[in-house]
Amino acid sequence: MIPFQQRWYYTPQMRGSYSIKAVLPALVPGLSYNDLEIKEGGSASNTFLSMVNGTFEGDLQETRRQLLEYCKMDTFAMVKILEAIQKVLD
Repeated sequence: MIPFQQRWYYTPQMRGSYSIKAVLPALVPGLSYNDLEIKEGGSASNTFLSMVNGTFEGDLQETRRQLLEYCKMDTFAMVKILEAIQKVLD
């Protein structure tokens, strides 16, 4: 986040944001969260919290799978963003 927040690296496609949702499509076109059921960090956090504190209502196994897919995408996105930055530095 720091290189983008400090504007050490910036492109207009980021639309003034340094969130992963803005940086990812700017640096890695074609990779997005759009195909996921859970697409946003706030939603993922709230869903996980409700599962932990016992207030979740819904399909526990399916929602767990969706949360894991979201976390997988977050991790993969960070790796791909790092690779894109490294290419710029080479």
